[in-house]
Amino acid sequence: MSGHGQLMDGVYRYQRHIYDLTRKYYLLGRDGLIADLDPPAGGAVLEIGCGTGRNLIAVGKAWPKARLYGVDISDAMLDTARASVIRAGMADRVTLAQGDACGFDPQVLFGRASFERVFISYALSMIPEWEMALVQAARCVAPGGKLEIVDFGQQDELPVLWKRALFGWLERFHVSPRRELNGAINRLARDMGGFPHVRTLYRGYAVRGGLIRV
Repeated sequence: MSGHGQLMDGVYRYQRHIYDLTRKYYLLGRDGLIADLDPPAGGAVLEIGCGTGRNLIAVGKAWPKARLYGVDISDAMLDTARASVIRAGMADRVTLAQGDACGFDPQVLFGRASFERVFISYALSMIPEWEMALVQAARCVAPGGKLEIVDFGQQDELPVLWKRALFGWLERFHVSPRRELNGAINRLARDMGGFPHVRTLYRGYAVRGGLIRV
């Protein structure tokens, strides 16, 4: 396992047991992203940085005809995800694998090269080489498919003291909101072919972005 994988295991070895309960109050925009995925019937949905499996289970409930896949660098989080998927009765629909978001082979991990929908939820801010992960995600999107992202924004419309406190707290967990996300998505669409979109949510608390591959 890579150094980043070991770091994430260390961060979440114990937190994973309370992660979903505590994060639902401030990882805003996840459910909106899931509602907007709208995969075709029988379409494949991949989450990069799937963590506890919370989002994949929600996707499975919202889109019962979708086939679901998740990859995460942390074995500890994947242990929790597998248990959660079994409890949700979705073991036959969800395939999970350990891998680095910056460079995994979906054909090796999942037996397929592309997916109709790929999404990343509050993970780019935790990946040191996040632009590499963004490129990898786009490569996994099938022609006509969509890449969707939600993550922390720059808090531009919120009080300065709030931003300072939030960013300081996030830093304790190796989280760094990506100021250059907008530009990176637009470059990705230009270089790989696609239609980009980026918008802020909740006065800049969060950012939604992505692209449609052509």
